Amino acid sequence: MRSILSATAMILLASAAHAQAPAPSAPVKPKPVTTVPVRPAMQTPADTAKGMTQAERLSIQSDLAWTGHYNGTINGEVSDRMVASIKAFQKNNGGKETGVLNPQERSLLAAAAKKPRDNVGWKIVTDMVTGAKLGIPGKLVPQQTSDAGGSKWQSSTGTIQIALTRRKEDAPSSAKLAEAERKQPGRKLDYSAVKPDFFVLSGLQNQKKFYVRGQLKSDEVRILTILYDQATEGTMEPVVIAMSSAFEAFPAGAQATSPPPRKKVEYASGIVIGADGAIVTDRQAVDGCLSITVAGHGNADKVAEDRTHDLALLRIYGARDLKPLPLGAGSAKSDLNLVGIADPQNQGGGGAVSSVRAAAAQGSNNETTLVPAPGIGFAGAAALDSDGAFVGLTQLKPVLVAGPVPATTQAVLAPADVVRNFVKANGVTIDAGKAGDAKASMLRLICVRK
Repeated sequence: MRSILSATAMILLASAAHAQAPAPSAPVKPKPVTTVPVRPAMQTPADTAKGMTQAERLSIQSDLAWTGHYNGTINGEVSDRMVASIKAFQKNNGGKETGVLNPQERSLLAAAAKKPRDNVGWKIVTDMVTGAKLGIPGKLVPQQTSDAGGSKWQSSTGTIQIALTRRKEDAPSSAKLAEAERKQPGRKLDYSAVKPDFFVLSGLQNQKKFYVRGQLKSDEVRILTILYDQATEGTMEPVVIAMSSAFEAFPAGAQATSPPPRKKVEYASGIVIGADGAIVTDRQAVDGCLSITVAGHGNADKVAEDRTHDLALLRIYGARDLKPLPLGAGSAKSDLNLVGIADPQNQGGGGAVSSVRAAAAQGSNNETTLVPAPGIGFAGAAALDSDGAFVGLTQLKPVLVAGPVPATTQAVLAPADVVRNFVKANGVTIDAGKAGDAKASMLRLICVRK
């Protein structure tokens, strides 16, 4: 034991003596150190994409969608799907599948995407009724109609239909709304996604493909529906992807406005339906009037109104030589003739009866809309078919518009049978003939408000 301790002590003393000893006169040459170079990590296509701005990634995704290589959400986020789409584009164009576009390939992609986009007339629009922003293939769906419930775009043959609707609901649920949409007649679901504030459905509806995207905010629901024939699938698939990504149901800062204030003096048209002075017109045109004057005949009394169908029955007393318009059943075909009296400012202060052409179309609330809407003063005008038969009464309604966009007016047709039932229920005996002199039966109405 003592020998071990002694040895240990001697080692410690020797170490201490060596530490205190002077440095040797000749420096000790260090041994060379061999270093191994470290290669930088290889950059992946995803890393390259992450180095781009979001706007650049959005543009690439959008172009790839239009060329048919990308079928994901256009959101500017890096994904394996995006990289795979770039490789597919490179392969189709004889390039090396790197997943990263060089400048020449990027230019080639932009040019390839421009052609299908221009062919369908792609444009971003703000819907005048809801304030929602959406992309529309304008050349494919040139026919547009709007009413208080939304807007609709369609092709001339109806093979492609796009509808944007809105409605109010108490405590709406995306799950219940999605289920209601799924149960629409003839629908067979291929895909669905339901989130707390939106839902997406797609599949077949009878012989058409459909895509539905619904968005919720507070008590309002806005639903975009796209229907198209399967024969148009090659054209419509990239359009649907682009529309889905461009859709903003509730754009920031857009708020529904109130209807514009009513004018103190407002002009409308009235249809004589009885030789005793009975006149039928648009209820909203004579709503809230302190007095109603019939040009050339004096004051009129409002004797009845139908708030459900927006019809009003007026009566003037002591008038002679009135010519009632027959209210027989005409056919509400696409081309109609509206006969009324325009606002004096639109005809140099005159009061001549005139006529304008309009097309009847089905609105989103099962109303028949008239496109284009006639000018001010035509509220209450008679709508006639090509044979001159009465098909309904023209109604002008202000449209609630979102954001700073000025309010617009839409024209709606009150059908002939609704008008007949209303006046008959109020004791008016009508002429059931099919045609008459509509211009001779029109009178100008002047409403004076506070």
